[in-house]
Amino acid sequence: MNNFKRHLILTGSSIKEALVQLDKLAQDAILFVVNEEGILIGALTDGDVRRGLIKNISTDQPINNIIQSNPRYIRKGERNIQKVIEYRKNLFKIIPIIDNANRVVNVINFREIRSYLPVDAVIMAGGKGQRLAPLTNTVPKPLLRVGNKPIIEHNLDRLSLFGIDDFWISVNYLGEQLEQFFNDGSSKNVNIKYVWEDQPLGTIGGVSKIDNFQHDYILITNSDILTNLDYEHFFLEFLKQDADLAVVTIPYTVNVPYAVLETDNGHVVNFKEKPTYVYYSNGGIYLLKRSVLELLPFNAHCNATDLMETLIQKGKKVFSYPLIGYWLDIGNPEDFRKAQTDIEYINF
Repeated sequence: MNNFKRHLILTGSSIKEALVQLDKLAQDAILFVVNEEGILIGALTDGDVRRGLIKNISTDQPINNIIQSNPRYIRKGERNIQKVIEYRKNLFKIIPIIDNANRVVNVINFREIRSYLPVDAVIMAGGKGQRLAPLTNTVPKPLLRVGNKPIIEHNLDRLSLFGIDDFWISVNYLGEQLEQFFNDGSSKNVNIKYVWEDQPLGTIGGVSKIDNFQHDYILITNSDILTNLDYEHFFLEFLKQDADLAVVTIPYTVNVPYAVLETDNGHVVNFKEKPTYVYYSNGGIYLLKRSVLELLPFNAHCNATDLMETLIQKGKKVFSYPLIGYWLDIGNPEDFRKAQTDIEYINF
C-alpha cells in the first residue's frame, strides 16, 4: 500500500532536494508541496523542473519558483464521485486528498486503486462462528485463512481497492486478536477503529454505537463473505436509484421439472411448462445514507433485515442490487473448503 507522505515536500525546499525525491518515486514522480501545517500549496513534476532549468533557474533555488500553484485534488468526504471518475478517465493517476482545512491527508494512485468512494465501511466481525468449530475455538472466524490471508483481510483489501480508507470493525468474540492483527490500519494506509459489542447485537446493531462517521454514506458488510463485488458500480447504482438503503442480493434460480398449474378456487386458469423462477437472497452487504442510522435502537439487538423492514414501513426506498460476480458466505466447513479452492480462480 502506498505511503502517501513520500509524495509530500515542504515549501521552501530546494529544487535539488525535489529532484532526489522525484527520482525515488520513479513512474509515480509527482510531489505535492505543503507548508508546516500540511496545507496543500502546489504540485511539482519532472516537467516543471525541466522548464525551470530552461529558464536558468538553478537547482539551489526553492521549489516555490517552479511549482504548479493550482493542483488538482479531491476533498475528503466530497460527494462528487464523477470528479473521481473524470480524473481517472483523463489519466490523472496521482491525486492528493485534502480535508476541510486544505491539509493533505492522503494521496491516491489509480495504478494501485480503482476509485475513491466517499464512504465509511463497517465490517461486522463479532460472531462466534460456531459452525466452524473447532477451528474457531481459539481463533475468531474472520481470522481464519483463505489462501494466503484471513477472510476479513480479503474484505478490507477489496474495499480499500475502491479507495475506502475509513474503517470500523465491530468485534466481540476474541476481538482482541482482530485488534492485534490490524491495529490502527496504518500498515495498509487506512484508518481502523473498533466497536466493542458487550453482548451480541445482531447483524447491524453494533453500528448504533458509532457516532463519528467521516462520510454521509455507510457501507456495512459481514466479515465472512468472499466476493469480487465492484463497489464503485454498487455505489453509482445506489445514487442513481436515490435509495435510502441498498442491499447486495444473490440470484438463486429454481428450475421446476414439471408443468406448474395456476388455479383459482380449484379451477385451472393457466399453466407453465417446466418454469424457471429466480429469487434474490440477502448477500450481507449494505449501502445506506448516514441519516438512516437514526432509526437504529442504540446498543440493542438489531438485524439488517429489521432495519430494512422499518424503512419499508416508513415508505423509504430499499433497493436490491443483484450481484453479477462471485460471492460466498463462509458459514460452515463445506463453504470453508470451497473458499480454499475458489480463491485460486477468483478475478479480484
